[in-house]
Amino acid sequence: MVALAALPAGMRAQSLQGSSASLDAQNRIARQHDFTFIDTPQRVDHFASQGWLVQIRPTSAVRLDNEVSYPYARPEVELFVRRLGGQYRAACGEQLVVTSLTRPTSRQPRNASDRSVHPTGMAVDLRYSNNRNCRVWLERVLSDLERQGVLEATRERRPVHYHVAIFPRQYAAYVAALQTRPTPTPAADERLVYTVQRGDSLWEIARSHGTSVDDLKAVNGIRGNRIFAGQRIDVPLDR
Repeated sequence: MVALAALPAGMRAQSLQGSSASLDAQNRIARQHDFTFIDTPQRVDHFASQGWLVQIRPTSAVRLDNEVSYPYARPEVELFVRRLGGQYRAACGEQLVVTSLTRPTSRQPRNASDRSVHPTGMAVDLRYSNNRNCRVWLERVLSDLERQGVLEATRERRPVHYHVAIFPRQYAAYVAALQTRPTPTPAADERLVYTVQRGDSLWEIARSHGTSVDDLKAVNGIRGNRIFAGQRIDVPLDR
């Protein structure tokens, strides 16, 4: 995932207005992956039992809204939410709120497009924050990833939220390339600094940011496992 420091200060987010072409792209990717448009809650459970869908679990950086009836998605969506959530929390201090994941065709809301890819498990809806800084950061990151060709993102209006369709193979390849790319030691002003929240652990912080507990300890000179709320921790970027 692109870190805040990696984005030019003057870059403006794309409109994220959505289009017929965006829906075409989402459906084309669904067909390329041979994804099923799941029709019933029972089929959602079946896909989860087979490992084709995985559970999205809340963390200190990610919260699932009460409206999420089926907390499952494709594995690459789980990876996206986990990585984005950690960086979103570090960038603006809020939890990333997920409002919808897999929705069977029989349980789509009235205003949903009949071309929605939510029934495939490759989409996630994110809450529109009241914090302008959080919105600007998120829209910049989504726009950048859209330019990378790994997702399609739309700022929906009724109700206002962000719809994100993940392109699984493309996103997985993108993350793999980040993880295998030689990572120079970041300058002090380029490091992602995370402020520890009540209830955080080193393991959870490392998992949310795609790094390891050993790396966190090494970068910050931490010997044991004890951390405290308000403590600021340097997090390695894209390791």
